Amino acid sequence: MKIKVLVVDDSALMRKMLKTLIESDPSFEVVETARDGEDAVEKARSIKPDIITMDVNMPKMDGLTAVQIIVGEAIAPVVVVSSLTQEGSVTAFEALELGAFDYVPKPGGTVSLNLTAVREELIQKLKAAYVASRNTRVMRRLSLSRRKTRITTPKKGIPKKGVKLDFHAVAIGISTGGPKTIYDVLPLLPENLNAAVFLVQHMPPGFTAQYAQRLDLYCKMKVVEASDGMNVVPGVVYVGKSGFHLKLRSGDGNLKIWLSRVPKHMFMPSVDVMMESVLQYFGKKTIGVLMTGMGDDGADSMVKIREHGGFTIAESEETAIVFGMPAEAIKRNGANTVLPSHRIASQVVRKVG
Repeated sequence: MKIKVLVVDDSALMRKMLKTLIESDPSFEVVETARDGEDAVEKARSIKPDIITMDVNMPKMDGLTAVQIIVGEAIAPVVVVSSLTQEGSVTAFEALELGAFDYVPKPGGTVSLNLTAVREELIQKLKAAYVASRNTRVMRRLSLSRRKTRITTPKKGIPKKGVKLDFHAVAIGISTGGPKTIYDVLPLLPENLNAAVFLVQHMPPGFTAQYAQRLDLYCKMKVVEASDGMNVVPGVVYVGKSGFHLKLRSGDGNLKIWLSRVPKHMFMPSVDVMMESVLQYFGKKTIGVLMTGMGDDGADSMVKIREHGGFTIAESEETAIVFGMPAEAIKRNGANTVLPSHRIASQVVRKVG
């Protein structure tokens, strides 16, 4: 039995291309298409598809409104397919906050003639969405609006001079489902946490700057997109920049961010590369956290962190939207403890002391 997909896009060409691309995998069948949000909601209610792909900028009813209605009625998980622009990245995050399962960027803008470039990512996320839809617990999490409080008090800048490594490092790896789940962790960390936090979220180029800015609105700690040569200090969350590995290096007597394209890896940035670099400098003061995501990126490094006296936390199946990466860490004996996402921050605070 094939997985039924409803494709929503205001472009007839995009609807045709998406249908061809999706059905190139024999697991799927595009049972219907819709030209705008209003049409999408009506057809979603009548057809009850397994998954919906959703454009954002459409006439009559936009994609964000349609996502809110469809997810609110728990009809089917929605994967947003939006343009890879600064504006597109903002709307993608808004859609995730409204309950969309995940997003895939159109590599060429609103009307993309190069959709085949994201075929593998689209197919993987559609399959992950379908698996998640079989889990009523996960679907309930997606349908609940996340209450978040914006931080309005000014935050300190990053000092020009670094400091001695008399603080901890928290290395977090997260992927599919991450832009939503990370809000269970980072906003709960205190401003004065005596640790630098390094976050690798698998994300296409052009999205991590907006991602960091959005996180900064809701976190007590300062959140920045990591830039090459930036000093590493406690109280800051460094988000790995897409297209580069997030690594560390010594310079001018300080510890600094090093953005590198080496080694070659299917993920840029890679959780494994980031965690191993952090471990090299922080040793026993490293806390590794591996959360929702497909595959096993980070699992081997979690083992190394534990073997070298650090502490490791894997997100439990209870809250993981995709129990892939943390499950691999657990299987390899790389987790000191296994916790639901909402309990990870308190454990980190206790370990930092």
